[in-house]
Amino acid sequence: MAEESLLRISNLTKIYRKSHLGRVHETTGVKDLSLEIFHGEIFGLLGLNGAGKTTTLKLILGLLFPTEGEVRLFGKKLPDSSAIRQVGFLPETPYFPKHFTVKEMLEFYGLLSGVPEKEIANKAQDVLKTVNMFQNQGKRIKECSKGMLQRLSLAQALIHDPRLLVLDEPITGLDPLGLAEMREMILRLNREGKTILFSSHIISEVEKIAGRVGILSGGKLIRVIPSQDWRDKTGALENMFVETVKSAGGVEI
Repeated sequence: MAEESLLRISNLTKIYRKSHLGRVHETTGVKDLSLEIFHGEIFGLLGLNGAGKTTTLKLILGLLFPTEGEVRLFGKKLPDSSAIRQVGFLPETPYFPKHFTVKEMLEFYGLLSGVPEKEIANKAQDVLKTVNMFQNQGKRIKECSKGMLQRLSLAQALIHDPRLLVLDEPITGLDPLGLAEMREMILRLNREGKTILFSSHIISEVEKIAGRVGILSGGKLIRVIPSQDWRDKTGALENMFVETVKSAGGVEI
């Protein structure tokens, strides 16, 4: 693992406040979270549903503003549009208008991502090949399977050639073939130089691709584990996850 820090999170807290009948109700999404992601690594965020994974990713992307703490991306304190432009994001539940073709949809996202118009067609072709969707570029969105939509979502995250990929639950809902394809694409993109941060609750897949794993529970980052602690040890990461969450109280927000 290289020493260059792409992402530095310091004492990050996000409190959601909702007012009802004159009373303010507070819910903690993330509490006092500090973490560094380094150039060239694959980092996995593990946690049960509601542990704070998506909130953490949205704070990193500037989609939410922290209550306390800060996020520095490529050395720049967020919010900073020049830093965010170097990030590609795959949401947990991607949505695409059903009447578009795959090619049209990707070219549209290319425009949104700031790709020069004269370069979009070639960029789209290259990225569709990368995610194994070139042969399906003429399909309409409504004709695409779950696996195809997930590959298209990865393609839109790649269209502007970002330095950092942020993937929210990229393997949820995929069949075994789709899982294997997504896993190989993530590993290949990492070999080609992409730094990858992803969230998941599927431990068996996380342990196959991550170089480090951070465990979230109740909005807190309670443990970071390097891959050498679980490699070649059947069930080791699952056991560490269960023990860690139980010792933290196992209370999810």
